[in-house]
Amino acid sequence: MNSTIEIDRYVLETLMRDLVGHDRRPASYLTFLAIIGAGDGKPVVASYQQLADQTGLSKRTVQQAVGHLRRRGLLGAERRAPTEPALFRPLAPWRR
Repeated sequence: MNSTIEIDRYVLETLMRDLVGHDRRPASYLTFLAIIGAGDGKPVVASYQQLADQTGLSKRTVQQAVGHLRRRGLLGAERRAPTEPALFRPLAPWRR
Protein backbone atom coordinates (compact mmCIF):
# COMPACT_ATOMS: atom_id res chain seq x y z
CA MET A 1 0.00 0.00 0.00
CA ASN A 2 1.33 3.39 -1.01
CA SER A 3 1.41 5.81 1.91
CA THR A 4 1.54 8.93 -0.26
CA ILE A 5 -0.75 10.44 -2.85
CA GLU A 6 -0.11 13.12 -5.41
CA ILE A 7 -2.21 16.25 -5.15
CA ASP A 8 -2.19 18.77 -7.96
CA ARG A 9 -0.51 22.02 -6.87
CA TYR A 10 -3.68 23.87 -7.93
CA VAL A 11 -5.65 22.05 -5.21
CA LEU A 12 -3.30 23.33 -2.52
CA GLU A 13 -2.53 26.80 -3.81
CA THR A 14 -5.76 27.95 -5.45
CA LEU A 15 -8.67 25.65 -4.71
CA MET A 16 -8.12 25.80 -0.94
CA ARG A 17 -8.29 29.62 -0.95
CA ASP A 18 -11.28 29.55 -3.27
CA LEU A 19 -13.39 27.01 -1.33
CA VAL A 20 -12.33 28.06 2.17
CA GLY A 21 -11.84 31.81 1.78
CA HIS A 22 -14.12 32.88 -1.04
CA ASP A 23 -16.97 30.33 -0.80
CA ARG A 24 -16.58 29.94 2.97
CA ARG A 25 -16.99 26.18 2.58
CA PRO A 26 -14.05 24.51 4.34
CA ALA A 27 -16.10 21.30 4.60
CA SER A 28 -16.18 21.13 0.80
CA TYR A 29 -12.41 21.34 0.68
CA LEU A 30 -12.00 18.60 3.31
CA THR A 31 -14.51 16.40 1.50
CA PHE A 32 -12.71 16.91 -1.82
CA LEU A 33 -9.39 15.94 -0.20
CA ALA A 34 -10.98 12.87 1.42
CA ILE A 35 -12.32 11.68 -1.93
CA ILE A 36 -8.99 12.28 -3.66
CA GLY A 37 -7.20 10.44 -0.87
CA ALA A 38 -9.58 7.49 -0.79
CA GLY A 39 -9.23 6.85 -4.52
CA ASP A 40 -5.73 8.22 -5.06
CA GLY A 41 -7.28 10.70 -7.48
CA LYS A 42 -9.38 8.05 -9.22
CA PRO A 43 -13.14 7.40 -8.83
CA VAL A 44 -14.09 5.91 -5.49
CA VAL A 45 -17.24 4.30 -4.09
CA ALA A 46 -18.09 5.73 -0.68
CA SER A 47 -21.11 6.47 1.45
CA TYR A 48 -21.73 9.85 3.02
CA GLN A 49 -21.21 8.21 6.40
CA GLN A 50 -17.80 6.86 5.36
CA LEU A 51 -16.75 10.33 4.21
CA ALA A 52 -18.12 11.84 7.44
CA ASP A 53 -16.10 9.37 9.51
CA GLN A 54 -12.99 10.07 7.47
CA THR A 55 -13.25 13.87 7.69
CA GLY A 56 -14.72 14.26 11.17
CA LEU A 57 -17.69 16.12 9.71
CA SER A 58 -21.35 15.25 10.13
CA LYS A 59 -23.09 13.21 7.44
CA ARG A 60 -25.33 16.17 6.59
CA THR A 61 -22.34 18.49 6.25
CA VAL A 62 -20.70 16.03 3.85
CA GLN A 63 -23.92 15.85 1.81
CA GLN A 64 -23.97 19.64 1.54
CA ALA A 65 -20.26 19.69 0.66
CA VAL A 66 -20.78 17.13 -2.12
CA GLY A 67 -23.64 19.24 -3.47
CA HIS A 68 -21.44 22.33 -3.51
CA LEU A 69 -18.57 20.48 -5.21
CA ARG A 70 -20.94 19.14 -7.85
CA ARG A 71 -22.37 22.62 -8.54
CA ARG A 72 -18.82 23.98 -8.87
CA GLY A 73 -17.95 21.24 -11.39
CA LEU A 74 -15.29 19.74 -9.12
CA LEU A 75 -16.96 16.41 -8.44
CA GLY A 76 -19.03 13.91 -10.35
CA ALA A 77 -21.30 11.55 -8.42
CA GLU A 78 -23.59 8.78 -9.57
CA ARG A 79 -25.57 5.98 -7.95
CA ARG A 80 -26.97 2.74 -9.26
CA ALA A 81 -29.76 2.77 -6.69
CA PRO A 82 -30.92 5.34 -4.11
CA THR A 83 -29.68 3.27 -1.16
CA GLU A 84 -26.27 2.35 -2.58
CA PRO A 85 -23.08 4.34 -1.96
CA ALA A 86 -22.18 6.79 -4.70
CA LEU A 87 -19.32 6.57 -7.16
CA PHE A 88 -17.47 9.87 -6.67
CA ARG A 89 -15.25 11.09 -9.48
CA PRO A 90 -12.95 14.02 -8.63
CA LEU A 91 -12.78 16.41 -11.58
CA ALA A 92 -9.98 18.79 -12.52
CA PRO A 93 -11.49 21.55 -14.68
CA TRP A 94 -8.33 23.64 -14.27
CA ARG A 95 -6.42 21.12 -16.44
CA ARG A 96 -8.45 21.88 -19.56
